[in-house]
Amino acid sequence: MNPVIKLHQVSFAYSTLPVLQDISLQVEPGEFLGIVGPNGGGKSTLLKLILGLIAPHAGQVSVLGGSAHTQRHRLGYVPQHPGFERNFPISVREVVNLGRLGQHTTWWQALRPQRITQTDRAAVARTLAEVEATDLAERQIGSLSGGQLQRILLARALASEPAVLLLDEPTANIDQRLESDIFDLLQQLNQRMTILVVSHDVGFISSYVTRVACINQTLVCHQTDAIDGQVIQNLYGEQVRMVAHHH
Repeated sequence: MNPVIKLHQVSFAYSTLPVLQDISLQVEPGEFLGIVGPNGGGKSTLLKLILGLIAPHAGQVSVLGGSAHTQRHRLGYVPQHPGFERNFPISVREVVNLGRLGQHTTWWQALRPQRITQTDRAAVARTLAEVEATDLAERQIGSLSGGQLQRILLARALASEPAVLLLDEPTANIDQRLESDIFDLLQQLNQRMTILVVSHDVGFISSYVTRVACINQTLVCHQTDAIDGQVIQNLYGEQVRMVAHHH
């Protein structure tokens, strides 16, 4: 089977500041890939390249057999921070409706319930149920806790029925119990889609992901059973120790 994502000798810089250098990576169908590295190492930039939000200065990015720009509608994305004001007067259901944009739904239809198609309603209801948030549908988005908000952002991404799901530190601002709940859900979703997740907690994600991409301008991939203290020390440049997480 062809890889769903392929980067070949990709480099990128912001102005004169190099962020990624000579990155080559293949992600296979059904893979659960963890992406780790220090702040400023290029993790979020890598996701933006795959999403087609920015273009590489060198090299090639292929997504689902086409260019990143033309295939972005087949990708689901969960950001680290919501891209809207928490006090904006919008309900949970309306936020998830926005995930249907591009699925024959315009932005003004997404915010007007009477113009949402039956297919869209079914998709929104299904994804809310899948993230166990049906009871939150009529709540205002600003009233949610951090863990609830992350579930809704995940539902918004799933509403587009993506082939690949990308998440940028989805559990950065929630406690460990909720972190486990979200990764248990991602593990279930991985049965039908490819997942890439950025995280700082390599010890935690190693019990879920199939492979770990270590990024600090350059990239090295490891199988999860090959991750040890020396690998992490080489990545972060400091003495570290791993903490085992048991579930």
